[in-house]
Amino acid sequence: MRKPPSDTSEGRTGLSRRTLFAGASTVGALAAAATVMPSVKTEAAVSAAPRPKPERGGGYSLSDHVKQYYKTTLI
Repeated sequence: MRKPPSDTSEGRTGLSRRTLFAGASTVGALAAAATVMPSVKTEAAVSAAPRPKPERGGGYSLSDHVKQYYKTTLI
């Protein structure tokens, strides 16, 4: 059996629990997607001129991205 349609004059807005949870889950999914999306940077990345290749090997250098990695490994 089905319930008769709710009358809005009785003080009910017609907003069901199912609609409320569907809307809340949609908002949560959009918030999660916005968090995961990469941010747009307005500044142009400054590319450093490539350094000449060392003659005897040993091409390791402590660059900015390596320093950032070391910072993330600290406990």
